[in-house]
Amino acid sequence: SNSHSQSRHIIPSPNDMRLSLLDWYSGVHDARGMPWRKPYDPTLGADAQAQRAYEVWISEIMLQQTQVNTVIPYYNRWMSSFPTIKDLAASDIETVNSLWKGLGYYSRAARLLAGAKKVVQELDDRLPNNAKDMESKIPGVGRYTAGAICSIAYNEQVPVLDGNVSRLMSRLLAIHAPPKSKASLDLLWQGAQTMVEGASCAGDVNQALIELGSTVCKPRDPDCGNCPLQKWCRAYQVSGGKVNIKEVSTAHEAAVDDIEDLCTLCDPIPICDGCDAPPATSYPMKTERKKQREELNIVSVVEWRNGDERSFLLTRRPEGGLLAGLHEFPTSPEVPTSISPSEEKQTAVSLLSDLIQAPLLDAQSDVGDTATPNGYKVVKVVRAGDVLHVFSHIRKTYRVQWVVLEGGSESPPTLTRRPIKAVLKKPGAKKSKTDDSIDSTRCESAWHQLGEGNHSSIGTGVMKVWALARSLWEK
Repeated sequence: SNSHSQSRHIIPSPNDMRLSLLDWYSGVHDARGMPWRKPYDPTLGADAQAQRAYEVWISEIMLQQTQVNTVIPYYNRWMSSFPTIKDLAASDIETVNSLWKGLGYYSRAARLLAGAKKVVQELDDRLPNNAKDMESKIPGVGRYTAGAICSIAYNEQVPVLDGNVSRLMSRLLAIHAPPKSKASLDLLWQGAQTMVEGASCAGDVNQALIELGSTVCKPRDPDCGNCPLQKWCRAYQVSGGKVNIKEVSTAHEAAVDDIEDLCTLCDPIPICDGCDAPPATSYPMKTERKKQREELNIVSVVEWRNGDERSFLLTRRPEGGLLAGLHEFPTSPEVPTSISPSEEKQTAVSLLSDLIQAPLLDAQSDVGDTATPNGYKVVKVVRAGDVLHVFSHIRKTYRVQWVVLEGGSESPPTLTRRPIKAVLKKPGAKKSKTDDSIDSTRCESAWHQLGEGNHSSIGTGVMKVWALARSLWEK
């Protein structure tokens, strides 16, 4: 039966579970070679603890949406360049982005820089030593990250709940309810809190839970036979595991004879034909993945040419939002998919009218007329093709065109500092947090002689755009 007591969702024996968990963790904590994972040292002074907090902070932000093996070399390079939070605070967004290049989600790097500057300017060079202040005072730090940093570096008894621990807790407590609902999250956080309360080494408990969820209690193929928490795991019991359920759970989950004690949170679990019980992987409850948003951007690789001299125009994105602080080619974001070829070409003319101080000659006439010594003219627009670049929540198609600008003197046209307009945006489209036109007044533009395109603050997607454009003149 799916009917069960609310007590199913309470950690039954936290002390015994912690002992078993930490015994297991002592044998695996070095297995994946994470340079930020160090034994807790209670003899460290305040400055040394704050340094540990800095190291854990960097690793936790890098690990968001990114696998451990990918992060390790980035972390090592970062710590070589910025061994302390003061070194990071003294840097700039271009340097930070150059070290971050390839990790994606560049707003993380911008928030690390902003956080370091705040710590040095306002917090006496030390990250806060408690999760409440860490979460409220440091940009980009939420409840999970604050708990991880403060439990590991400062031994504060605060819980963590990332995707791995959430899955682990859902199984330990056999919670079959929408995992992102407030009621579910409250139970999961309470379970994580119970595990860490009273622990002599809170950081080790949290790291052990994260490691167990990541390497043993995996989404599709959990290794229940090697799990140190197996005999307390409600999902394993419900699934018909070999543990003596009466021995483990009778004291905590008596037969439900009081209707007021019935769990009202969990949804029924569908059981397959021929099965006696749902498998442990029924937990957590499956939810439909949100469909990625489709977007079309027109990207103009603008070249100014004077004899053999070739310069390319790059604009710098704002320091907030998607691809924060990176350079890109002039872009018309979120255009309608029904855009015509002639309208695609016109986006380049519209963007350039905003970006260069001198007026474009005959901007409304057909592309291709010759420029004069005193003005500039778009003499060529060639479509290069499409580049698909997938973010976690967006499938972006960059429609690339090569735009040749001629005219003027012996140097490329002077650029304005006016905001770049988002032309041909979808009718009625609302601004979002990742809107390409967000805070566009802070965008900067400059001419670059790119050569092979080895520019430190260009992201992966823009490098694909550059390679596609180059293929037009390197055929």
